[in-house]
Amino acid sequence: MTDFLPEPPFRHDQPSRIGVLLVNLGTPDAPTAPALRAYLKEFLSDRRVVELPRVLWWPILNGIILNTRPAKSAAKYASIWLPGGSPLKVHTEQLTARLAAELGTRLGLPLVVDYAMRYGRPSVAAALTAMREKGCDRILVLPLYPQYAGSTVGTALDAVHRVLLKTRTLPDVRSVRHYHDRPGYIGALRQSVEAYWAEHGRPDILVMSFHGVPRRTLELGDPYHCECLKTGRLLAEALGLAPEQYRITFQSRFGKAEWLRPYTADTLVELGRTGTGRVDAICPGFAADCLETLEEIAMEGKASFLNAGGREFHYIPALNCRPTWVAALADLAEEQLTGWLPDPEQHAGDAERLRERARRAIAAGSPE
Repeated sequence: MTDFLPEPPFRHDQPSRIGVLLVNLGTPDAPTAPALRAYLKEFLSDRRVVELPRVLWWPILNGIILNTRPAKSAAKYASIWLPGGSPLKVHTEQLTARLAAELGTRLGLPLVVDYAMRYGRPSVAAALTAMREKGCDRILVLPLYPQYAGSTVGTALDAVHRVLLKTRTLPDVRSVRHYHDRPGYIGALRQSVEAYWAEHGRPDILVMSFHGVPRRTLELGDPYHCECLKTGRLLAEALGLAPEQYRITFQSRFGKAEWLRPYTADTLVELGRTGTGRVDAICPGFAADCLETLEEIAMEGKASFLNAGGREFHYIPALNCRPTWVAALADLAEEQLTGWLPDPEQHAGDAERLRERARRAIAAGSPE
């Protein structure tokens, strides 16, 4: 029995195409306990996400977490669920479509732009298979995580490489490691904040909340903490904020181990207790709104701040499908595709050569 997957059927008239694959974290299929159990099992079984020996972690995951957490998480997902599915899925689908349109307009080429979820559906394997079937022999993998962490970008690329290990005819593959300090990304964040403030006024403090990771990963060499701090500093500089006008914090702590500090929840309580009038929160590390932004920050974070004595709390939405964000991603993709892109005249000639090749193959008795 072969270890390799069968190749898509060859067609003489099928052009060689370029694929751009966006990869986001993932989402359950529905806001229900069974769907959350399946999603959490896949997510929390990833060795890059939980770096504990299996002998210690497996009983905790299967004996406790998967029996208690799904129902609680399902209720939280239900509070933000949209008619089209989870916000993460809806926004990622829209972003993919708009990026495809932007690149198509810029380049004048029939690129294949699609998305995958690291956990849940559509899977990375399914998306790559679909791209191969459409003739993609060059694929750019663009994880939707501006800051690199082993538990985000690292595991997304793991999933890609696992598919490649089973692929007989390997495509050319490029990947984007991070873009936490790129001017286009920082500019899109700045424009988003300034547009919000133009409509709603300015806060006393801007809290920039990034997803947390265990502090041990920093000590072992993961660059995530430093990249988050740089993003926050560059955004503050772009907005003209003084050091006392913003905080950089970390959210979504899980378990009893120490995670990156300062914690967002503790910071919001502290700001409320010290009489801060208005706090605005933004989550620069999330390309699309999701449970962690819409429920944890916009709902739970707001309640914590107000209950501690704060007077006004605003959540500034993620970049989602803002035109400046689509343009920034298109700039990044176009830069990474350098050397793969034919000029328009070459592309037109390639189409004619394909038609001629198909005619010769049919005349020689080869299948189409």
